[in-house]
Amino acid sequence: MPRAMPAAPTNWTTKELLNWMSGAFKERGLDSPRLCAELLLAHTLGCERLRLYMEADRPALPEEREKLRELVGRALKQEPVQYLVGEAWFFGLPLHVDRRVLIPRPATETIVEHALQHLRRAERAHEAIRIADVCTGSGCVAVALAKHLPKGEVVATDVSEGALEVARLNAERHGVADRIDFRAGHLLEPLRGERFGLLVANPPYIPDAEWEAVAPNVRDHEPTLALRGGADGLDLVRPLLAGAPAHAEAGAWVLVEAADSNALAALELVRTTDAYASAEVLDDFEGLPRVVAAQVRA
Repeated sequence: MPRAMPAAPTNWTTKELLNWMSGAFKERGLDSPRLCAELLLAHTLGCERLRLYMEADRPALPEEREKLRELVGRALKQEPVQYLVGEAWFFGLPLHVDRRVLIPRPATETIVEHALQHLRRAERAHEAIRIADVCTGSGCVAVALAKHLPKGEVVATDVSEGALEVARLNAERHGVADRIDFRAGHLLEPLRGERFGLLVANPPYIPDAEWEAVAPNVRDHEPTLALRGGADGLDLVRPLLAGAPAHAEAGAWVLVEAADSNALAALELVRTTDAYASAEVLDDFEGLPRVVAAQVRA
């Protein structure tokens, strides 16, 4: 039997509200309950999260309390907090998100982190380089790479027109829209006849057998099209890894995210072809196998 929710605060100060919401969210099993509380309260008060701790004794106004009650109620019913506030953070960047796109995850930052590492080792981080970001969704990877590669030109593709609209908003927000070409289409089709110095992708990859175990706030609210990867979770990973070399420059890196349960199976797909010189699986911040990194033969 679940324990009772923490008692509502008596003074409704910022500090008490944060502690109350954190406790309530933890009881309901929400991921990162403290972060969720900070996001909702900062959104309600119209301030940065840091300000919450600088003004910990500030009492909430009646209209703020009313707005917060509504948002907390929706969050406790498993509605994603990022959708409630219309924002998520990725690689240090605030991004607009809504129900048209998957909420960016810290695990996906593995792609950006290692892409930048590979380019720096090859001394290409400050050179003009063409990058393809397949299944761009919110544009989180494309925008982050464009921000960190001042001479980079990105082609970002997605099958969802709605997702591309969100991605364009985020590119404009961060001043990189002039260096990202957003294209509608399935996987690699919008890249026909072109080659790139880096290819990255975060395709849908949840296997059918794991779908019912997905958290309700994900399964019931985020776009299914961006989540499910077929029977073995590799329905989109497989053609991406097989087709990427045809769109890659000699020696280019291909980074594709996969489920931790099938990342090793995805690695084996790479090793069955002669198109790649080397390949490995990169762990995410939780130490789970997450990204297949393969270098196309020179």
